[in-house]
Amino acid sequence: MRSPSAENRLALIALASVGVALLTMGIKYVAYLQTGSVALYSDALESIVNVVAAVAALAALRYSQRPADRDHPFGHHKAEYFSAVLEGVLIVVAALMILSAAVPAFQAPRTLDAPAMGLAINALAMVINAVWAGLLIRVGGRLHSPALAADGRHLWTDVITSAGVLAGLLLSLPTGWLILDPLLACLVAVNILWTGSRVIRESMSGLLDRAVPPQMLAEVRKAIAASSAGTIEVHDLKTRLAGPAAFIEFHMVVPGAMPVAEAHRICDRIEAALGAAVPGARVLIHIEPEGEAKNRGALAG
Repeated sequence: MRSPSAENRLALIALASVGVALLTMGIKYVAYLQTGSVALYSDALESIVNVVAAVAALAALRYSQRPADRDHPFGHHKAEYFSAVLEGVLIVVAALMILSAAVPAFQAPRTLDAPAMGLAINALAMVINAVWAGLLIRVGGRLHSPALAADGRHLWTDVITSAGVLAGLLLSLPTGWLILDPLLACLVAVNILWTGSRVIRESMSGLLDRAVPPQMLAEVRKAIAASSAGTIEVHDLKTRLAGPAAFIEFHMVVPGAMPVAEAHRICDRIEAALGAAVPGARVLIHIEPEGEAKNRGALAG
């Protein structure tokens, strides 16, 4: 679970993302107006997706921060995955729109107007996106926010495609290869199609209760092993992630003669250890008598 200060920070970053997306979209559109380049138009068109995705991420973050209630006893954390899936779909739609604009340009490639000014303006938008993408990826990963992480990965793809577009258009100026303009637009579309499919795939994995990462699972196992003195065995360990929340459940086998109060104290000790290893982890422990042991003395998965 995230702390209230972390939640507030994520909300502010998501709100700022909307402003950054609007700013870069405007800059890229000005670059397109300066040059008439279909490749720069495709770059600007993708920025519309950035705006919609930033708004969706902000809405999802706000909804996911709602506390658990009667209808949603496990919380609303998975709302962020829906935002990430939506962003992936929007990326695919943007790619198809770019292709629809680029293909006709193959038949009538045109000379760029004011290319130096237009490319310089587009380069400014690329730098802004690069800085912001790095921030989103770093904060989204550290605070386990699928929505911000997906937004950051999308922006970084935007940076890469912008760099490719600028390099290609710079090459077309001295060579006169006008066909590079629509060709670059098509390459941008193919690249973001791949990104969109990856974002959708990763987000769907989260919606399907993906287990915690291997490194976190190792910490979970270590914490249980270090705090389970007095038990016979722990088995059937299962984990899942829902946005920033990690759910951990397992069966704990204790001696048949152990008092309930003693077994409860052991559970409290294990839960405290897991809470230290995985802050905010939600732990469910099922206590069993010793006849249920599967592999005496072991921490079985």
